[in-house]
Amino acid sequence: MYRLAERDHRPAADRARSLKIGYVGGGSQGWAHTLINDLAQCEDLTGEVALYDVNHGLAARNAELGNQVMGREEAVGDWTFQAHREMDAALDDADFVICSTQDPPADTFVNDIDIPKEYGVYQPVADTVGPGGTMRGLRAIPQYREIAATVRERCPDAWVINYTNPMTVCTRTLYEEYPDINAIGLCHEVFQTQELFAELAETYVDAAEDVDRGDVEVTVKGINHFTAVDEAYWRGHDLFAYLDAELENRTPLPGYEPGDMEGESYWVNNFQIAFDLYDRFGVFGAAGDRHLAEFVPWYLAIDDPEEIQRWGIRLTPSSARVDDADGPDEMAQYLDGEETFEFSESGEEAVDIMRALLGEGQFVTHLNYPNEGQIAGLPTGAVVETNALLTGGGVTPLCAGELPDEFRSMVERHVTNQETLIEAGFTGDLDLAFQAFLNEPLVTLGREEARDLFADLVAAERDYLDGYDLDASVLRD
Repeated sequence: MYRLAERDHRPAADRARSLKIGYVGGGSQGWAHTLINDLAQCEDLTGEVALYDVNHGLAARNAELGNQVMGREEAVGDWTFQAHREMDAALDDADFVICSTQDPPADTFVNDIDIPKEYGVYQPVADTVGPGGTMRGLRAIPQYREIAATVRERCPDAWVINYTNPMTVCTRTLYEEYPDINAIGLCHEVFQTQELFAELAETYVDAAEDVDRGDVEVTVKGINHFTAVDEAYWRGHDLFAYLDAELENRTPLPGYEPGDMEGESYWVNNFQIAFDLYDRFGVFGAAGDRHLAEFVPWYLAIDDPEEIQRWGIRLTPSSARVDDADGPDEMAQYLDGEETFEFSESGEEAVDIMRALLGEGQFVTHLNYPNEGQIAGLPTGAVVETNALLTGGGVTPLCAGELPDEFRSMVERHVTNQETLIEAGFTGDLDLAFQAFLNEPLVTLGREEARDLFADLVAAERDYLDGYDLDASVLRD
């Protein structure tokens, strides 16, 4: 986000450092391709990327693609990719570990979205909170315990960079299993908010043209996907001061009608909820509206699913989640030469972060990290999202101050649920998990109906919940 030191432009041979990156979820068709893209354009770091995935075939294909891309004339990076059948081998002596995992959407994500709909519970995303986020967290905790245990055994000093949702639960699990782990969670949610403030600078600041989002400094505070900004600056200009004028331009909120979003992308975001939160609480919602809506009790209190379109967003159907996972066809086109893997400016920061943690300059960005006081009023140790300074000495969270009381109380509810899920995951106690499920703002059902919904989800996904007591009393009653 904010570079504090210029990049070293000496020839690569004079400054390249050799590293090992262990990649858990190395069969990914998303983040893995982003990493290949970024490393191919990175000339000051070099080394090996060891890919591990429960689907070894996909990891092997990513290794083939990575090596193919590195062989292209325009690739300045010097990296080799190798797929491993065991996590131990992939993480052995790694300097960095990247995690981007996902259970098969057809077996899990579809249920997370469709079963709650049968009970009148609608979720635009379903991967962080609500019924879907709860189930995803329960599935992820045993997996991330295993990752943390492997790091402890094979590369205890490595830096772990997690991209997997639910971001907070996954990152928190790493620390609960291995308290001395060096782990951060990265999410690009705030980038879109910086882009909005860049547009505000171009609109309201004299002579501001082509403002780059990376030059917009924002104070970030909250938890992943329920993050807020209460300061924004560009070259000394207070951009937060223009929010009232922009809010007036966007009034009334909501500003759409049911049906208005038909034909739009499922991932459309018009900042309606972000501005509404600013209007009510004085902090600007810094995640996409689709995420923000799931953290509060009122935006999704709807009888007809089209009603959510009043806020300028759409519900993402489960079919889109399955279709979005159809990466292997694209992979085959790359490997067969039918399509060319195009280099791009990804906008992601993993390489910059690795440079900083290796002592190659300093870097400031927003990330997920245990609370050491950077957000006053939230529990110590809970994973929160704020800005942090990264250097060769590690991560230093930057003080973000307090949240408004009403907004903080909503955040605290989710922190409590996340901590409860962690305890449930470590004990295998589904009764305890149901307590968190019942406390979700989106579970606007009576206790018995909520129990039935939870039981239906557990029954549908039991093959992915073998770390739990599936005969817990909440399922027997």
